[in-house]
Amino acid sequence: MPSLIVIGYRDDLDRAVRRRGLDPYYLVQAPMSPPPGQRFTSVADMENAQELLRAVLAARIDDVAGVLSVHEMGVFGAAYLRQQLSLPGNTDSKTVLSFRDKYLQKSKLPDDVRRARCRYVTEGTSFAELAADLGEVFVVKPATGAGSLRTEIVRSPEEYERALQQLPSQSDVGVVAESFIDAPEVYTDGIWEGGALRWSSMSSNHISPLSAVKGGVLAAHILDRRRHADLFRQAEELAGRVLTGLGAPDCVFHMETFVEESGLTLGECAIRLPGALSPNVNQLTYGVDLFDAEISLALGEPIAQELGGGTPDRFYGYILLRRSQALTQEDFERAFDFDEIVYHSSPDAPVGPYGRVGQAVVSDEDELQLQKTIEDIVRFNELG
Repeated sequence: MPSLIVIGYRDDLDRAVRRRGLDPYYLVQAPMSPPPGQRFTSVADMENAQELLRAVLAARIDDVAGVLSVHEMGVFGAAYLRQQLSLPGNTDSKTVLSFRDKYLQKSKLPDDVRRARCRYVTEGTSFAELAADLGEVFVVKPATGAGSLRTEIVRSPEEYERALQQLPSQSDVGVVAESFIDAPEVYTDGIWEGGALRWSSMSSNHISPLSAVKGGVLAAHILDRRRHADLFRQAEELAGRVLTGLGAPDCVFHMETFVEESGLTLGECAIRLPGALSPNVNQLTYGVDLFDAEISLALGEPIAQELGGGTPDRFYGYILLRRSQALTQEDFERAFDFDEIVYHSSPDAPVGPYGRVGQAVVSDEDELQLQKTIEDIVRFNELG
């Protein structure tokens, strides 16, 4: 059975890999480890391409058919491994950096792409200098961060100093500051192939990922193209300009945008699988399997599946449930109708990203009713 090297682990992708008749070999960042019985090697730094290559060479993996990354942090390493092992898929690690480093991305985009102003924060860069350049409120975060981790909105010199304390130091390209955009966020998940947009969907976050990192409940739902026709048009045009301008390879992509009165403003664009349950609710809504598409690209194969773009019968959304001392899964199920729910109420249950101890999927024929249901579930999770 051919092997597929996978950087990072998620169980739904694991099932998709095995459905394709492939045997995954995982490279995971300690202390994380896959379930028992999986083949894997732990590394200290998923972004260290040398360490990833040493791990693969030491593992002596037989019949390797391809490499892919579950996480944004592994896309550079995946391209590098393809180069060194003569494997199919994208091998242009230089282009990958335009989708990892926030400054490189925003500085390389065409002039007609609206985006936040961005610059590196080097040692000695003062709050006053950044405020004069970016505005009185700005954002500080890792240049190659993901998931809004270690991201802070800064409004004062004191907040600026606290933000820097949790960020990598001693690097002139490790930290960026960006102008703050106070607007609702939507994101586009899609497939880019042959220099063109093959398929896309759009979703709306209940709250921003940054707010979820700070303790909120992360939730999102698929938007109805009929109700948001102009927004979809703008997003598809923007995705085309961004991916063309940055020389994107064939990829599954995830593009975050802000909805302002004057139109969409780019947050950032990644060439990777979307996170959380976005692949799952896209498949439930449209029948498009982003995991399978990612595997095909890693194998150097064209995406053969039908990419449905019609009006779905139902729209789906998800909630990453946080621990509540007063709630059990039965409490949730008595209060709401779920398509899927798993909730671990035990005090010693493991806590995942965004405080996640469970997850739920809900759906409705009406997108607005779906949004209301998700808001009610989030409120129930927060207040009991």
